[in-house]
Amino acid sequence: MRRNDKEIKDKKCMEQILKKAKVCRIALCDKNKPYIVPMNFGFDDNYIYLHSAREGRKIDLIKENNNICFEADIETEIITADNACSWGMKYYSIICFGKAHFIEDKDKKINALDVIMQKYSNKPNETFEYSKPSLDKTTVIKVEIESLTGKNQDIKSD
Repeated sequence: MRRNDKEIKDKKCMEQILKKAKVCRIALCDKNKPYIVPMNFGFDDNYIYLHSAREGRKIDLIKENNNICFEADIETEIITADNACSWGMKYYSIICFGKAHFIEDKDKKINALDVIMQKYSNKPNETFEYSKPSLDKTTVIKVEIESLTGKNQDIKSD
């Protein structure tokens, strides 16, 4: 990171950002072109969980190359000023790199979906019911985090 003074080094703080963020963006490799897509996600024990339809561009790309970059941010706020060059932004963000793997085992798939549901329902430790047809048509992706960085952007960028 270019600006060490903006780096978040505290792992607990980075985990809180992951827990608070509502949407993530995943970046995948499409040969020599990047592909990015917003997604819902869950986070637990150094893994990010994603869910998707069984077909589509992102699924095809992960099958070709399972390297993934993940970004999430919270508390974004634009800061205005009289001078256009003095405008800035506040936010907390996370970027991680990792390897994406498809979860095929039914019980592991349900556990991963529970992590996602717990995040959005605000019901930690809750278990949920999933119909067999829903499970059959849903792909669950487990991202093993290899590196994680955080940034606290306060006001003016340099």
